[in-house]
Amino acid sequence: MSQVERIELTPGYTMSRLLKGGWHLAGGHGQVDRSQAIKDMAAFVEAGITSFDCADHYIGVEELIGDFRRDYPSLAPLVQVHTKFVPDLSALASMNRQSVVSIIDRSLKRLRVEQLDLVQYFWWDWNVKGAVETALVLKELQQEGKIARIGVTNFNTDYLAELVDAGVPVVANQIQYSLVDRRPDWKMNAYCQAHGIKILTYGHLLGGFFSEDWLGKPEPKGPFENRSWTKYKLIIDEFGEWSLFQELLAALQRVGQRHGVGIGEVAVRWVLDRPNVAGCIIGATSTRHLARNLKIFDFALSREDRAELALVTDNRRGPPGDCYQLENDRNGPHGRIMRYNQNEINQKPAA
Repeated sequence: MSQVERIELTPGYTMSRLLKGGWHLAGGHGQVDRSQAIKDMAAFVEAGITSFDCADHYIGVEELIGDFRRDYPSLAPLVQVHTKFVPDLSALASMNRQSVVSIIDRSLKRLRVEQLDLVQYFWWDWNVKGAVETALVLKELQQEGKIARIGVTNFNTDYLAELVDAGVPVVANQIQYSLVDRRPDWKMNAYCQAHGIKILTYGHLLGGFFSEDWLGKPEPKGPFENRSWTKYKLIIDEFGEWSLFQELLAALQRVGQRHGVGIGEVAVRWVLDRPNVAGCIIGATSTRHLARNLKIFDFALSREDRAELALVTDNRRGPPGDCYQLENDRNGPHGRIMRYNQNEINQKPAA
């Protein structure tokens, strides 16, 4: 079996460089068999993918991981759980210390742990005051022992700098990063490297568009059957014409054939090899692609491989701007598809 690469995120804390994502288990991607999802978690851990990514607003996912920990007590100590603290847009104006404590306590209860390994923080609207003050409450809860490490997700560089300047000990930043979406390269990654902040990534497979299934296919117009395709087709549109994306798929296939792997494996390997990237989150609803995921660690991209991909990606049109800049525009196409108040429908108490 392939040896899953591991990395030290912070001194004394190691994680697998592939993380099992939880968003696809949260609804909008088809039915989820709860019992099978828990068994699948065990299979990932046994294969060496011991790091899980979830969030307080991913409906039912923290509870699923908590139930996995209960059902597999021998595997539970091997797992690193990275959750998120994402207060609803509607709740930002009234956010206070007790609100933060309540949400963190809820995650602890759902996950069946006494301390959260990593809490990744997001604030929907910086026009609403309280973003830095809320992050400082997370720092207090870290000092109290409820949180081990603090990260952020989907901040732009200026917002992240405000937290760092205020003394929030950010160790990780989860952002969208792929051959199509290079926004971290323009500003964010240099800032993170300068401040000792590791990058965790999502979106490197474009919700499945980076696969042989789309090679040679006509441009899809939607509506799409799941939220990932809706989101990532917009990113492809920012990248360039569908014909340019097809050129990239063809180049990825040629590179993959030289290494005995598929399009997706090459796309993820490219991101894993980017400077300062600690790990890539794979949105797995099952173990169907687990064997292919493990092949990511069986090959290395050559200089010639990278040059062949760059011949296509250098013709990009976008996406423009800093990380999450497009998505922060709630009136734009990227912002209009967001769900801003997920916790309102995620109030099911932990079992």
